[in-house]
Amino acid sequence: MKIAVISLTENGRNISKKIFADLAGCVCYAFEKHCASEIPFTSLKELTAEIFSEYNALIYICACGTAVRVIAPNIVSKLTDPAVIAVDEQGKFAISLLSGHIGGANAFAKKIAGIIGGTPVITTATDIGGKFSPDSFAAANNLHITDMGLAKEVAAAVVNGEKVGFYSDYPCKNIPDIFSDNAETGVCVSDNRTRKPFKRTLHLIPKNIVIGVGCRKNTSPENLSEFIWRIMGENGISLFRICQLNTIDIKKDEAAVAEFANKLNIPANFYSAEQLMNARGDFSKSEFVMKTVGADNVCERAAAISGGRIIIAKQAENGITFAAAELSVDIDFEREIL
Repeated sequence: MKIAVISLTENGRNISKKIFADLAGCVCYAFEKHCASEIPFTSLKELTAEIFSEYNALIYICACGTAVRVIAPNIVSKLTDPAVIAVDEQGKFAISLLSGHIGGANAFAKKIAGIIGGTPVITTATDIGGKFSPDSFAAANNLHITDMGLAKEVAAAVVNGEKVGFYSDYPCKNIPDIFSDNAETGVCVSDNRTRKPFKRTLHLIPKNIVIGVGCRKNTSPENLSEFIWRIMGENGISLFRICQLNTIDIKKDEAAVAEFANKLNIPANFYSAEQLMNARGDFSKSEFVMKTVGADNVCERAAAISGGRIIIAKQAENGITFAAAELSVDIDFEREIL
């Protein structure tokens, strides 16, 4: 997880140091007049525009109004926007501003408040009432929300004290005593969107498919995308289930790989030939590939290296290879994003 901590004053910079020391994945930015080892900047507006989509969370140590003004032009969707938290420069409050549920800003606010000895400020209705929120639940358990409008209806029903239903194809832990089998509206955790246990069913799809990719140099992004989409479709697997793309490290500058990962808003992970050769499983082998890149199979080993089970074996076409592995799904109602 990538986190940017942005400070404007010397007091703010000192607070950012505390957060940096206790929160993994932090990169600190400081206004140039108050900058030591941090990355300097001269315009908060320009910095925000530059990094807004590059980080999972942005922590501004400044007034709420200042943070709101600079993030406003960059806001797109609660499905993709990063978590945004504002911390006052005295460290008294950590305020969840944007993407409280899906982005994890509410959880970040609690974590940061604990680090700096402040108070978290959270205003979402389900959280302040300690109630079930489908988008928080989905974010914590890596589930894709198929219908944000219906998700809002479910959350509103819970806030209003109405019963909703819950069904899962996967084992679940710590299920709260808030669901009803007789509810007309409910949540269904399944990779099968035709399953409708309720009259109005909100489908949450597990993002548990890891894809492994190999390709020739300068492969067309269109060709790579079309090939992956087609193979996934032929196997009846939704693109929404893809959680990461893995490949060999010599492909880290391949435009087709970066573009596909960016389109799906998933991480692209790169592994050395040695790491791929240490992946566990039975894989097809190619002496040519071994001599060329140092690993006897890129796509299957890359797909399996995250610990999943191969469900689509090596597919090859026009210099592109593709495989997919399925990770186990573990649903926990008490899991938090951080």
